[in-house]
Amino acid sequence: MAVIALAAVTVLSVLLVRERRRYEQLRASTRPRPDSGLLQGTHRAVKAAVSTASRLRRHGVGGMLMSSLDDLARWAAEDRAELVRVTGADGTITFMFTDIVDSTSLNEKLGDKAWVRILKAHDRLVRRQVTARGGHVVKSQGDGFMIAFSDPEEAIGAAVAIQNVLGRRRRKVSRTARVTVRIGVHRGEAVSRDGDYFGRAVAMAARVAAQADGGEILISDETLGALPDPARFRLSRPRQVTLKGLNGEHTLHPVQPPARQPDPA
Repeated sequence: MAVIALAAVTVLSVLLVRERRRYEQLRASTRPRPDSGLLQGTHRAVKAAVSTASRLRRHGVGGMLMSSLDDLARWAAEDRAELVRVTGADGTITFMFTDIVDSTSLNEKLGDKAWVRILKAHDRLVRRQVTARGGHVVKSQGDGFMIAFSDPEEAIGAAVAIQNVLGRRRRKVSRTARVTVRIGVHRGEAVSRDGDYFGRAVAMAARVAAQADGGEILISDETLGALPDPARFRLSRPRQVTLKGLNGEHTLHPVQPPARQPDPA
């Protein structure tokens, strides 16, 4: 029975790897439609995983093996679906990084309990605005976020809303310290692995955010060029910067939050 179980896991793993490679190849050329062969192949992989797990359960294979098969099936369903959702029609992803400025100093000044309350409030605010605009929180780094969007307009809209709400609530968050967030947005191609993203576009987005001041939003030239209507946002004078680890000079555009931005319900 152990040999049969091992063979089943091996076949399943090969199937999932094959489907993932097929996904990456198709993603490089076009955005898959809901009825495309890519998603159909993914569904077949998931169906095979579930079917194999069910058969192995009936044969009494140990719980650890069942858990592994469930994890593989879940990965196939969730990871691919999220990739499709946040990939633009041209195969690019818009990345947004947020970061609380001088977080270590603020923690020292406010104390751990007050700092944790600020982090929780920041977490709720960012996730709410991102979710309202179809974004996906890739990961949280305590005082900052890495977020993916398929639409650069939605990414900038979320950034504007975050800064606007923070500006209104700053006094409520802390009366003894000024809490500000910097945000950077960049659009480009990236590689996905195990729910995370890698590549130059990710590094660029992080570097753009690092150039921003507290309360500021900076977007790259690539992001601005992808907007169908740049006039929708208030842009300040662009600036030329060098970014660590990236060649040449880069043009970054500050986006000014409006005087008031409605909070999504």
